[in-house]
Amino acid sequence: MTSEITSELKALNIALLTVSDTRGPAEDSSGQFLENSIIEAGHRLVCRRILPDDVYLVRALMSAWIADPEVNVAIITGGTGFTERDSTPEAVVPLLDKAIEGFGEEFRRLSASEIGSSTIQSRAFGGLANHTVIFCLPGSTGACRTAWNGILSSQLDSRHAPCNFSGIALRKPDLPIARMNDVIGDRSER
Repeated sequence: MTSEITSELKALNIALLTVSDTRGPAEDSSGQFLENSIIEAGHRLVCRRILPDDVYLVRALMSAWIADPEVNVAIITGGTGFTERDSTPEAVVPLLDKAIEGFGEEFRRLSASEIGSSTIQSRAFGGLANHTVIFCLPGSTGACRTAWNGILSSQLDSRHAPCNFSGIALRKPDLPIARMNDVIGDRSER
């Protein structure tokens, strides 16, 4: 367990992704709720994106965020259901160093009081990769509210005792991510 409790909030840099084939910025009420919640909690929203339900696009963006020393936390909303296009777990789970088993369990426990047995259809999950804390939530605004109010707001707060994920996220190594864009040689001459 992480137990680096502080007396003052240590703001985290949070990246937010909505996975949807149908929502644009104007329709993304879940993403907007999470953006507002992140900022109201005193954290920094460093990036907000919307991508279609595509394993490779989601995996590519998450790989970049995991490597980026400026991203402490990544929150994804959408793509955690059981339809043919829902692919967030398939995109993200292979990138994880460790799963946060209790996150999905607690999310489903909390949501059972709201949606009953339908909560078993949620594949919400959490994990860690390169000191990046990752939470993948269903796409509904109600589910995002349940996850934020019931779990995320406290687990991302460095003042929350007896433990929280802030300490792990703030120990992220400073990798030379800028080198990913270096071009070596001029292939146009070949």
